[in-house]
Amino acid sequence: MFSGVFELSFWSWLGLMLVLTHITIASVTIFLHRHQAHRSLDLHPIPSHFFRFWLWLTTGMVTKEWAAIHRKHHAKCESAEDPHSPQQLGINRVLWGGVLLYVKESRNKETMERYGHGTPDDWMERNVYVRGQKFGILIMLSLNIALFGLVPGVLMWAAQMLWIPFWAAGVINGLGHFWGYRNFNCADASTNLVPWGILIGGEELHNNHHSFATSAKLSSKWYEFDIGWLYIRTLEILGLARVKKTIPQPRFAAERKVVDLDMLQAIITHRYDVMSRYMKSLSAIYREESTRLAASVDAGELKRVKEWLHLEQSALRGEDKQQLDSVLAKSGRLAKVYEMKSELNALWERSNATREQLVKQLQDWCARAESSGIVQLQEFSSRLRCYAA
Repeated sequence: MFSGVFELSFWSWLGLMLVLTHITIASVTIFLHRHQAHRSLDLHPIPSHFFRFWLWLTTGMVTKEWAAIHRKHHAKCESAEDPHSPQQLGINRVLWGGVLLYVKESRNKETMERYGHGTPDDWMERNVYVRGQKFGILIMLSLNIALFGLVPGVLMWAAQMLWIPFWAAGVINGLGHFWGYRNFNCADASTNLVPWGILIGGEELHNNHHSFATSAKLSSKWYEFDIGWLYIRTLEILGLARVKKTIPQPRFAAERKVVDLDMLQAIITHRYDVMSRYMKSLSAIYREESTRLAASVDAGELKRVKEWLHLEQSALRGEDKQQLDSVLAKSGRLAKVYEMKSELNALWERSNATREQLVKQLQDWCARAESSGIVQLQEFSSRLRCYAA
């Protein structure tokens, strides 16, 4: 009943299971996610075919379906059309039932047609990986039983089948939009779960990914580690991959005297770094003003104002907005910096404005910052002129 080709101790069996499931995780993050869904790297046919074959054996997932559903998630993130948003559906439904949401969306023909373009469509894909979608996992079950015995083989197979549905469809799609820390203030609720992306192949750094979706590297800070990136770099050194894009690192040059198109493009490219530094200036002014406001504003309300300052007016509830407006009316400096935050943010959100219009708006923003009499704004504007594309 327990006999197979290999007689393994419990710890050897457990170690082998972790290795095999990790190969599956690597296949998902490198092939399905970064290569297929986002085109952040090119893969040589050798690793590409290996990943496709391995995923067929261990998940039965179809490349077109996975890529289409993930692309729709980015396009409709946190909206009612998002296939798996915990902000819309609740954390428990996504965390524990993420695979059911995936299956439901995979049957949506409109999603497949609109978002599934550019995925493999060769003979193997059509006749083996799609038509024989469930056959691969039955082959894996048979191999596990033959190699490790009935009970160990079935248990290992069950772990392989549950690994991606739980960790990817549940944890990343659920907790990755519900709990964790954020490096970048992107429009959705994505979070980084931990700074060491190992167990789930680097996908733990989910906020970084949503902020720079086409980056092949998911780590951003010096203390973050993306093991999927380690594998990609290894493939690249071996001539089996080519990285197309990574998260842009802020660059600085001599301070510009004239606001021009190059400066605008540099600011848009490094917009998350720009806004992060701006929020530090806003926080510095808040600390200065909170001492003065303490005499006329309730301590609890003043604490909530600190949180509200990081949000746009459209994200505030009616009562919260009224309370924030009431406090800002008592602090001209704080009101000015909060107002100019929204104007700065609009530079990379106005898709209908021409480049010339955006340059003019940036010129006006810098001029008003420099003449505001607010030291933090003046220093920030000076730094803004130093960004390089």
